[in-house]
Amino acid sequence: MQLLSISLQALVAASVFFVWVVRYDNIIQEFKNFGLSDGLRDLVGILKLTFSLLLLIGIERLPLAVAGSLGMSLLMACAVATHLRVKSQFFKMLPSLSLLVISIVIALINYRLLKAS
Repeated sequence: MQLLSISLQALVAASVFFVWVVRYDNIIQEFKNFGLSDGLRDLVGILKLTFSLLLLIGIERLPLAVAGSLGMSLLMACAVATHLRVKSQFFKMLPSLSLLVISIVIALINYRLLKAS
C-alpha cells in the first residue's frame, strides 16, 4: 500500500506542477472564464503548490502526506463545485474530480499507515 501511495503522491504533485507552472496561461484564462479574481487564482496556486510539496515530503514523513492530501482534497472539492456552478462540460471537470478521488485515497492510505506504526 505504501508503494501505491508514493506513486499517487508523485502523480498528484507532478500534475499540479505541470498545470500550475508549465500551463499557467491556461489557468489564467480558466479563472477569467469562471469570473474569479486574480487574487483568488494566486492564492489557489500557492496552496496547490504547497500541498504538492507536502505530498512529496510526505513520502518520508507520513503526517505531511496526510496534511497535503487533505488540503489538496479540499481544493479539488472546491474546483469540482466551481465546475458544477458554471455548468462546465464533464470532461473539463474530470481532472479535478480525478485528483479529488486520488487525494482522498492518499489521505486514507497514509492515515492508516500512520496509525499502524
